[in-house]
Amino acid sequence: MPDIALNAGTHPAPHALRTYGPSLLARLYGRVANVSWRSGLTVALALLWELAPRLGLTDATFLPPLSEVLAAGWAMALNGQLWQHTSVSLARSLGGLLLAILFAIPLGLAIGWYQRVSSALSQIIELLRNTAPLALLPVFLLLLGIGEVSKVAIVVYACAWPLLLNTINGVRQVDPLLVKSARTMGVSATQLFLKVIVPAAVPTIFVGIRLAAASAMLVLIAAEMVGAKAGLGYLIIYAQYSFLIADMYFGIIAITTIGITLNFALERLESHFTAWKPAADGG
Repeated sequence: MPDIALNAGTHPAPHALRTYGPSLLARLYGRVANVSWRSGLTVALALLWELAPRLGLTDATFLPPLSEVLAAGWAMALNGQLWQHTSVSLARSLGGLLLAILFAIPLGLAIGWYQRVSSALSQIIELLRNTAPLALLPVFLLLLGIGEVSKVAIVVYACAWPLLLNTINGVRQVDPLLVKSARTMGVSATQLFLKVIVPAAVPTIFVGIRLAAASAMLVLIAAEMVGAKAGLGYLIIYAQYSFLIADMYFGIIAITTIGITLNFALERLESHFTAWKPAADGG
């Protein structure tokens, strides 16, 4: 009997290791391999950019090595030029994005939930949403001038559509059984809207916010290339005209870095506001 008790007490630990150990190691290995694969592609692209001009595969005059581009960026950072242009572009793009969020999301909630509002605005929405923002850039410049107002206004216009359309879709795609269950429990119309419809639409709304953030930078850079004296778009076009090719490429890298950082921040914010969603588990 003592031997049996001893064996019964000592076997579960190795059994637990056999059950959970390989699974944990497999998940850890999978994550490391995934990160390494994605980072490997980025490193390979960087190496290709560095080596292609040096090996004569491309003309170094028009595509300088990556190290020279980074050195040019470091020089602009030291003299303050990089921060000057970056801060101006960030203020314009984020300001326009926030203004669009303040009116487009509430309007989208109203259109998606109230049929009368949807019927009244559906035709004008269909008309305007098919007009490319960049096609209206000359109109904004003519009506509002080449100052800050026209640039922020074109950003607001470009951001409004992904925000508005995704918010409308988010409201209309709420599970009808969820709505029916809430009504069965006797909630008021206001409670139904605020506690059921809006939370259920949040994931789709955040998709619109991320798309709008990308549109903000895209449209703003084009606007800064046309009529501006500061900003990353102005930096790129000025560097091109002045044949400062390394500066031009670093301006493009700066825009890409801002876009990646902003998208990551929005993903973290989305995960905070959608903590009720079950986590996706690839394993």
